[in-house]
Amino acid sequence: MFASVQRCAGLHAQPSQVSSVITRRLFPVLVVTAVATASSVPTHASGPILADAQRAFFNARYQMAADLALMIQTSDSAGLAAYEVRTSALHFQLRDALGNPGDKARAFKQCATCPALLKAFLSDTAKGQTIARARLVTDPADDDALFFLGKLNLNYVWLHLETLGRKTGWSEYWEARRSLDGALKRNPRHMRARVARAWVDYIVDTKMTRGTRWILGGGSKKRALIGAREAADAESEFFVRVEAEFALWEMLVRDRQLPEATTIARKLARDFPDNHKLARFLETAPNLSP
Repeated sequence: MFASVQRCAGLHAQPSQVSSVITRRLFPVLVVTAVATASSVPTHASGPILADAQRAFFNARYQMAADLALMIQTSDSAGLAAYEVRTSALHFQLRDALGNPGDKARAFKQCATCPALLKAFLSDTAKGQTIARARLVTDPADDDALFFLGKLNLNYVWLHLETLGRKTGWSEYWEARRSLDGALKRNPRHMRARVARAWVDYIVDTKMTRGTRWILGGGSKKRALIGAREAADAESEFFVRVEAEFALWEMLVRDRQLPEATTIARKLARDFPDNHKLARFLETAPNLSP
């Protein structure tokens, strides 16, 4: 995929140089944080299901989402969806524990809970990557494995470069783009892959310099918004559509398209009333008629 762009560029920019740029600018995304106690974990006759972890995640209850996903892994160790939810939730727990410090390395050293969160994140990311890669060896046309490998890699890149400020993740970034583009080439209607790919397009276009955009394979804010809108409007499973709506909301907020962002936030808040960042946004959003 975009590894060809790197070769065509003649490697004029070294991975460490590009990573330095990405460190400052790449992969901010949406949503929130909260803590739930173990007694709040929903139960079913057969144990928690993926929808429980997903609902906790989109309600900004990241600890609950991570705990539920871990329980699901125990009963389905090869299920990639639980690894993706858990690593996302662990990342957001770590991000919220750190806050937004000027010196990220120092903040990490002073954070009591961050080392354990990072260790769990790295462990589950590696397990998920291993499962996805093994599935692709058996079946290179496995669209879900392509998507989850791409998404797990993007989680890894975002955590290290943006949250921790560490200059690493070059190979994971390219593997993510190859995986997502491969999934979309086979199935243009893979809405989760479209949303993940839209984020790459949006951030590369809006946060990178012109030369870096080219080296990173290019980006397009316009294409990102089109992709996010189409995914949000598509007839998809509930949580697939919700993920697209959250992505579109965040992009619109960044682009200062606040009336449309407010409309989407109100819709999301009805489904996820415990998401305090949605509530905080709506408190200060344009005074539009519901």
